[in-house]
Amino acid sequence: MKNLNFLFAGLFFTIALPFGGLLLSSQIQLGSLSRAPAEEGGPLFPAREPGLAIQGRAVYLELGCVACHTQQVRPAGQGSDIARGWGSRPSVARDYVLQPQVLLGDRRLGPDLANFGARAKSDDDIHAMLRDPHSAGYSLQKPDFAYLYVLSADGKKATPTERAVALVAYLKSLRQDYASPEAKLKQ
Repeated sequence: MKNLNFLFAGLFFTIALPFGGLLLSSQIQLGSLSRAPAEEGGPLFPAREPGLAIQGRAVYLELGCVACHTQQVRPAGQGSDIARGWGSRPSVARDYVLQPQVLLGDRRLGPDLANFGARAKSDDDIHAMLRDPHSAGYSLQKPDFAYLYVLSADGKKATPTERAVALVAYLKSLRQDYASPEAKLKQ
C-alpha cells in the first residue's frame, strides 16, 4: 500500500511524458510556420481570406459540405488528384497556416476543393452548380441548394441570397496555385 503513490506517479509519467513530447515536437516543427513568398521578393502566400469569403466559410460549414469534399491535394504517389486537375501541386502544412479551423474533410465523395478557385470558370457557373447540380452535369449524389436562391415571379430567374453569394466567394478563395518552399508547382 505504501508504494501505491509511487506506482500511480510512475504510470502518470509513463503516459504524460511521451504525450508531451509528441505535442512539443509538433509545435517545434509546425508552430513556426508563417506565410512565405512564392519567389524571392514576391507576395506572401497563402493569401488572406477576404471578408465575404470568411462569411462563406461559415455557410460551407453550416451546409455540411465538409462531409463530402476534402480540401487537400494528395501527392502523386498517394492518389490521382494532380492527374485529375484538382491541383498543380500537393497540399502542404503551410497552405493551412491562416485558417482558424482546417477543413480537410472527412471523406471524398465529391471533388477536392483545395484549388477550386483556380479551376472555377465564373460566378454564374458556380451558382448554376449550387442551384441545380444535376442539370450542370454533376453526380446524383450532390444535393442541390436551390433554397439559397429566390425565384422571380415568373419562375425563370433565380437571384442568389447573401448566403449563396458568400459561399461562392469562399469557393473562389480556395486557391493553391502558388509555389511554396515545401512544394513547387508542377508545370
